[in-house]
Amino acid sequence: MLTGPLAGVRVVDLSQIVSGPMATCILAGQGADVVKIESSSGDPIRALGPRKGDLSAMFIAVNHGKRGLALDLKRPEALAVLEKLIVQSDVLVENFRPGVIERLGCGYDRCRELNPRLIYASINGFGPDGPYANIRVYDPVVQAVSGLAALQAGSDSVPQLMRTLIADKTTALTAAQAITAALFARERSGVGQRIDIAMLDAAIAFAWPDGMWNDTFLDEAPTPWPTYGSQMRLWTAADGQVAVGALQNSEFQALCEAVARPDLAADPRLATIAGRNMHRADWTPALSAAVKAMSVDALMAEFIRTGAVGGRVNSVADVVSDPQVVHNKTVAAVDHGAIGRVAMPRGAARFSQGSSVPGVAPTLGEQGIVILRELGHTDDEIAFLISTGCVIAPPQCGRPIRLTFRSP
Repeated sequence: MLTGPLAGVRVVDLSQIVSGPMATCILAGQGADVVKIESSSGDPIRALGPRKGDLSAMFIAVNHGKRGLALDLKRPEALAVLEKLIVQSDVLVENFRPGVIERLGCGYDRCRELNPRLIYASINGFGPDGPYANIRVYDPVVQAVSGLAALQAGSDSVPQLMRTLIADKTTALTAAQAITAALFARERSGVGQRIDIAMLDAAIAFAWPDGMWNDTFLDEAPTPWPTYGSQMRLWTAADGQVAVGALQNSEFQALCEAVARPDLAADPRLATIAGRNMHRADWTPALSAAVKAMSVDALMAEFIRTGAVGGRVNSVADVVSDPQVVHNKTVAAVDHGAIGRVAMPRGAARFSQGSSVPGVAPTLGEQGIVILRELGHTDDEIAFLISTGCVIAPPQCGRPIRLTFRSP
């Protein structure tokens, strides 16, 4: 059961893969009624990674809490169903290549005619126009063009990809926030609007604060610093690894106390962040040796005692059992019916008013019959839509539908 700040908001989700679905999944987790529209072949990530039936782990992660309706939008009767849904909805999200949704007949101009209050969010790789607009885009391409890959270069200066879909996910977060901002604006103006979110723009904005600080000052630029990311590393302990940080002076003092090297904090050359950066080669070997002499558990105890910046390096398998993750109840085990229990993170934002329990992800077209009835279709009309392939029937569709094979 979902309740939350977006209860009562209906979202039409025409997106696929990760950027759009993750954005609408965030909205679903905050109480919105999200209807995921798929073709007969379904979202491609239904087949990506470990899966049971047509539900992959990745699909569940970015589509839980939604209801499913499968339509063949190349058929006018199916497009008419979508238009009915748009009339009764608050938000539409799509991430087709530029021009595709217009050819399907449900571009922004048509949607605005149907529902002037609609928030229409269009997600794409490089933008709706421009020299790269026609290029097909996946996450690694955006990482490359945005500079994210360059920021991952090591001592050999060779760019590397982050081994997670960072561009997709930052775009999803950007889109979800923009949609809620547009909903807020609509409460004041009474009218909807179009939002365009380019993955490239979202990735550059994400990288900018630390990755592009040497490109910020355009007039009489100060002396460049090494990028913040180039100074990031993991530290080897006696039985594992930890991450530490010391941006502020008090944090450097706490870290030195935690590893029993107060003499480093007492060095006047290291009393400022600029000094620590300038003399990095003088103090990091000593700190490294001190960390290596301690176990991860001992380091964690000292980080907690002194208030230092630090944390253990968990394996992927160990994340869910980390004491803080367990305390926060970050990951929930959700009964997913026939496929058993699945683990998924709850919404990261906790609202004092209302609550959100992660829902399940739909099989292909699972709630199609229910949604068609909500739109006012009779059983005979639904039977016609199913028999002609306009609507892909779910494996189980509630009470029996009479297939009369006549036009509604």
